[in-house]
Amino acid sequence: MRNLIIAVFLIAFSSIVCGQELNCSIILNSDQVGQTNQQVFKTLERSLNDFVNKTKWTNRVYKENERVNAQMFITITSYESNRFKGNIQIQSSRPVFNTSYSSPIFNYKDDKLSFEYIEFQPLVYNENVFESNLVSVVAYYVYVILGLDADTFALEGGSDFFRKAQNIVTQAQGSGSADWNPTTDRSRFELVDNLMSNTYREYRIAMYNYHRKGLDILGDNNSTGKQVIAGTMKLFETMIKRRPNAFLIQTFFDAKSEEILNIFSDGPKVDIVQLKERLNRVAPLYSSTWNDIKY
Repeated sequence: MRNLIIAVFLIAFSSIVCGQELNCSIILNSDQVGQTNQQVFKTLERSLNDFVNKTKWTNRVYKENERVNAQMFITITSYESNRFKGNIQIQSSRPVFNTSYSSPIFNYKDDKLSFEYIEFQPLVYNENVFESNLVSVVAYYVYVILGLDADTFALEGGSDFFRKAQNIVTQAQGSGSADWNPTTDRSRFELVDNLMSNTYREYRIAMYNYHRKGLDILGDNNSTGKQVIAGTMKLFETMIKRRPNAFLIQTFFDAKSEEILNIFSDGPKVDIVQLKERLNRVAPLYSSTWNDIKY
């Protein structure tokens, strides 16, 4: 009896402290294909959810409440003879301390998705070998998600994850797939290369300051938190002077524009005029959003 109790305890304990890194929902949409038999798409969706959520991506221990929340939306636009084409939208978020709010971290659409898949084919990630285009694309974005999340909790905390993503890019380029062409504008190569480049180091500093020093203290000190977040925009000004139209800046504001609007639309006041001028300089595509910041 005592051994049984110990066994039950160990199983329960391992489920608490040894859970996988991600809590990720993957949705596959095949409406554009017009395929009568939807079974292969349903099987693939289940397999992808199991693959992402049951694979141990790191050597780190994640408690259940520490798992990173994410979504992947895969839209299939073409399917023929086990060949799939489409796009993948990736979203992730992280909790804000002392609140029930989850802050969006990454919101990105990759239009270059192509792969071969046979129903019930196992999806297995091997960091030393290129297994398939589908596995590589999904694994790549898993590490980008984990890296960006880690950057919001510790300064440049995501470097190990970004190196994993870089390794996937290197291996995939050797496969000859056009999806991994480094010369393509806003490619997977460019995204992770920029994340690891000193040229764009302010982006990673901004990710840490914005979330850890800004958002996480809003609940206890709203005024200071807002000042820190507003000050973070100066880092993007530094980047934009060095690299106009920097890819990473757009990825930040694609995820954050509505959140920034909400943060500065009530509560303790900051210099809204200066803030809006700065936001319009670093993210002019969202000028209509910035114009909605009012008191």
